[in-house]
Amino acid sequence: MTLTEAVILGIVQGLTEPLPISSSAHLVLVPALIPGFQPPGVAFDVLLHLGTLLAVIFFLRREITGLLVSLMPAHGGGERGQGMEDRERSANRKLVLWIAIATVLTGAIGILFQDRIERLFDSVGTTACMLLITGILLFCSDRVKTNQRLKADMNIKDAIILGLVQAFALIPGISRSGSTISFGIFRGLERQTAARVSFLLSIPAIAGAALLKSADLMRFTEGDLPALCVGFLAAAVTGFLSLKLLFIVIRKAGLTLFAWYCWLFGASVLIIRNMA
Repeated sequence: MTLTEAVILGIVQGLTEPLPISSSAHLVLVPALIPGFQPPGVAFDVLLHLGTLLAVIFFLRREITGLLVSLMPAHGGGERGQGMEDRERSANRKLVLWIAIATVLTGAIGILFQDRIERLFDSVGTTACMLLITGILLFCSDRVKTNQRLKADMNIKDAIILGLVQAFALIPGISRSGSTISFGIFRGLERQTAARVSFLLSIPAIAGAALLKSADLMRFTEGDLPALCVGFLAAAVTGFLSLKLLFIVIRKAGLTLFAWYCWLFGASVLIIRNMA
């Protein structure tokens, strides 16, 4: 793999992981559309995900700090201020619990069906079809008008549903962010809240996937190091910019724009593959 190819894949990953258009689909479909290009494999895919993980952590650093602080012993303060702080701490502690439950579900399903899921990464047709399904989820979620719940209103049912949905998104073509944001909205979560919870969920999920693939990551040679570094950095930088773009679009326009993109890209790949 050349440095140029690594940068291209890093940019593709960085742009498409935060946006609800399935980074896994693009890492499967984009190489398939480039003549003579050989996909670098799942291990490099995981490394690119680590780049976007860094972007997510930096983007949500305040929320992550709040979650971590909520797990520490409370300190004294004014009665009014203490009451507001206690409610925030309680909401954050519950959110940590919901994230843990969802992560356990996702991890258990991912490990159980790991081999089957990895084989799907070789199927361009399946990936393109799953991208069409992602578009349907995004389109339908934008039709929901009763989503006013905040993080303090979340419950264990939300955690279970989001955990199962995130596991389903292990299939290439099903956007992890798109499906979890959509189902968060279906559960009545406010759009910005659904998006922030979705990316908080991604942190342990991506870290866990990287841990499972750590042995594969160690097999890269010294000659691969430059490509690995530029791919990682490209994914991290573009991932942060992509996150900023996503929250602007969610606030001002909704998710339908991404639905049309998924449909057009997925359908175009199917047509091109059938004509080849």
